[in-house]
Amino acid sequence: MVLNKLDEAKELAALRIQIDDTDRQIQALINKRAECAQRVADVKQSAADGKEVQYYRPEREAQVLRAVMERNTGPLPAEDMAKLFREIMSCCLALEKPMKVAFLGPEGTYTHAAALKHFGHFVQSQPMAAIDEVFREVESGQANYGVVPVENSTEGMVNHTLDSFINSPLFIAGEVKLRIHHHLLSASVCDDIKSVKRVYSHQQSLAQCRKWLDANCPQIERVAVSSNAEAARLAKAEAGTVAIAGEMAAELYGLIKCAENVEDQPDNTTRFLIIGSKVVPASGKDKTSIMVSVKNKPGALYHLLEPFHKENISLTRIETRPSPSGIWSYVFFIDFEGHIDDESVQQVIRQVSPDVVEVKHLGSYPVGVL
Repeated sequence: MVLNKLDEAKELAALRIQIDDTDRQIQALINKRAECAQRVADVKQSAADGKEVQYYRPEREAQVLRAVMERNTGPLPAEDMAKLFREIMSCCLALEKPMKVAFLGPEGTYTHAAALKHFGHFVQSQPMAAIDEVFREVESGQANYGVVPVENSTEGMVNHTLDSFINSPLFIAGEVKLRIHHHLLSASVCDDIKSVKRVYSHQQSLAQCRKWLDANCPQIERVAVSSNAEAARLAKAEAGTVAIAGEMAAELYGLIKCAENVEDQPDNTTRFLIIGSKVVPASGKDKTSIMVSVKNKPGALYHLLEPFHKENISLTRIETRPSPSGIWSYVFFIDFEGHIDDESVQQVIRQVSPDVVEVKHLGSYPVGVL
């Protein structure tokens, strides 16, 4: 049935009244939730007996977000609904105590975007110049948590992050995966890309866009810089240059997109780790990371992996790095399903330990929800 102008106006007016009423209810319920968060903080503080209070609980937040997605009935997609709750939880947590999060900077990097995706926009984010600086900031207590990249689906592992765990006392407290979309950015409208002389980007981003650059602008000089945000800053300042960076850097530096989604792989994804000073309790759907130093003997890798097969534990990642303790010695970084407190995982650790030099628990943490 086609509505006339009068009926359309009446129906819209009625719907807007419903929206306004719903908004009032939502606002009241959000404030009620915030009051509950404040009472939680009061209870924790009164029970602390002078000890440090842990306000942020990664396992609890993961459980809440999973429940939000499971009970969602639409029409909003479950992931979008969870993102809304993530921001509500971030805001409520800030009422308890503002949390400081260090990340591989500067502002506008993909790591910055990953930090906001995981913690929400109500944390105090602190950009650091290098991965080891993020570790040090958390180790010193200047930041509650840190966010560092660990692997990319196209370019593989970030070895600097793995190496930083070897001597660090920190634990992995969470993970977040971010779809990486690269854009060709310019300070002004780019009418002719062939007139551009230079493109700035991080070396991994240049590698992830190699085929696109070869096909569309092979004449451009490719210059690797410390971060995509730094590339955006340079493109803003230098005439005749462009940057390969993401949406956040484009907004931060006011750049125009000459071309969108120039990455060679459409499913290009980077995984980031959340690092903290405490072990995270089980959430019900967890992943564990360990570092194993093996004895240099035949069959070492076989004997290392055999207990996982016996206990029916699924490995999700295994990487090898040179050991700092000696030439031709190696350490293995292993990710697998389950929590360190699970009996099956404890069985694996007991079976592995006699045949290796060291087993270091890097963290058990909720599988990334968003």
